[in-house]
Amino acid sequence: MTARPAADSQQQSQIGIVDGLRFLCEVFAIVTLGIWGFVTFPFWLNIVVGIGAPVLAIVLWGLFRAPKAVLAVDPFVKALVEIVVMGTAAYAWADMRQWIIFGVFTLVALATGLIVNRREF
Repeated sequence: MTARPAADSQQQSQIGIVDGLRFLCEVFAIVTLGIWGFVTFPFWLNIVVGIGAPVLAIVLWGLFRAPKAVLAVDPFVKALVEIVVMGTAAYAWADMRQWIIFGVFTLVALATGLIVNRREF
């Protein structure tokens, strides 16, 4: 047995700054969807959307996009799921008229998404 496979596995398990920032974007997107649902919609619908939107995003992310995703899919499907979740979160900030948060979140999510997804292709 050689030492090379162990070095490769250590190299792949390292988490960098971009990975940490990407995780924060994912958590922020989930929280954003909950806030958007509770703040934007009328009474009975705000409970449904405020709970349902984050749950749907978590399920989509866990099925297709997570590092240990349940379903192994093509990188293009992973990118599509990521665009839907992050795009919906960005839309939520625009819908709530929070333009600065919308701009910063969109730029950070786009930059980290490009960097992280570039590794997969």
